[in-house]
Amino acid sequence: MDQPTVGILHPGSMGAAVAACAATNASAVLWCDAGRSPASATRAERLGLGAVSTLQELLDRSEIVISLCPPAVAEDLARDVAAHGFAGLYVEANAISAERAVRIAGLLGPTAAVVDGGVVGSPPVNGKTPTLYLSGPASATARIEALFVRTAVRTKVLGTEVGQASALKLAYASFQKTSRVLVALAIGLAREHGVDQELIDIASRRTDSYLSEPEYIAKTAARAWRWGPELEEAADMLAAAGLPPEMLLAAASTLARWDDTKDDGKLTLADALDRLAQP
Repeated sequence: MDQPTVGILHPGSMGAAVAACAATNASAVLWCDAGRSPASATRAERLGLGAVSTLQELLDRSEIVISLCPPAVAEDLARDVAAHGFAGLYVEANAISAERAVRIAGLLGPTAAVVDGGVVGSPPVNGKTPTLYLSGPASATARIEALFVRTAVRTKVLGTEVGQASALKLAYASFQKTSRVLVALAIGLAREHGVDQELIDIASRRTDSYLSEPEYIAKTAARAWRWGPELEEAADMLAAAGLPPEMLLAAASTLARWDDTKDDGKLTLADALDRLAQP
């Protein structure tokens, strides 16, 4: 089995744990300690990652480089890697837009192969098993699948188009992370009026995720004419409680795109989504 040397860029809690899993099938996993915090150094040492002093050394020694860093710096980091002439396999595994993933592939493409990646789940420690979704050239995604075989990081290839994995990651994050903020707003509003425990009791009776019920989107569209004003009322209450109302106002604005589907019982999911995409 091919056992490449792997470099991990900016090993935070997710990156370091993913890199440690890659070590199962790699000859070595390296990270660059220049400018990194003592916490990063402690984490990397605990997980058995090998330190090098410069980015150039990491790139020269690594056949595969995995980028897992804050999304805001992903493109700049890729630009630095390209400037050093990296000619191996680059895994862009950050939570960035599909468009940025394509741009990054363009930056590195003249010399390096690029795989688009997106991690869904918690860091692979303490029994957690996140999935690394992959898209890009088949030969390249196959190498990354092999790198994580028999580890806590599951892999799934979505296709050969760079951007698919990033799109899936952000589509999921747009629901999952926004829903956590909505929970905070809902409970904060209920607490202001002394009914937060009752709200939690109501919610505990339902365990399914709305994300698994796409057929309900058409029903939402048909009821948007009522739901939008309801959310505007809730936004007013949030503001009165000193809580930010902007998220609910944005949701009401989105619902307004369905105002002309009032009580339309024949609306399909495709119709509803098409109307949502129209300004």
